[in-house]
Amino acid sequence: MRIFGVIGWKNAGKTGLMERLVTEIVGRGFSVSTLKHAHHEFDVDQPGKDSFRHRTAGAQEVLLSSGKRWALMHELRGSPEPDLETMLAKLSPVDLVLVEGFKRDAHAKVCAFRQETGQPMIEDDTVQAYAADCALNTSKPVFDLNDTQAIADFILAKVGL
Repeated sequence: MRIFGVIGWKNAGKTGLMERLVTEIVGRGFSVSTLKHAHHEFDVDQPGKDSFRHRTAGAQEVLLSSGKRWALMHELRGSPEPDLETMLAKLSPVDLVLVEGFKRDAHAKVCAFRQETGQPMIEDDTVQAYAADCALNTSKPVFDLNDTQAIADFILAKVGL
């Protein structure tokens, strides 16, 4: 599978960019999946629901299934966080996996940057380009953060689609 990442500091526009990229690339006829890294405990389940009750009772995995979708929740229960390769192996084959986060991993990335966050640019050999709301001092390509078509063109060219 081809993968390409979107990274950036908090409030830099990563999630909005990911959403727009998925819409744009799927609209071009490619299949896309996403993988998002969370830095904190998160919950996709609802307290009081059967699946929540199963999980909090101690189930290692809870699989929800319906006629519309299925979802698998896996509790680590003290085990180390799986690496990116392990998580990618859990996905069904698609043309492109867009990865949000995992900024320290070796895959190619575009870095979202908003000047108002006050954070520095993330400068790394894996960053192939920037999607920014201002001019940046870099030798790498810089796209307007809202120019989804140009960013999608760049990513698709980089991954060979």
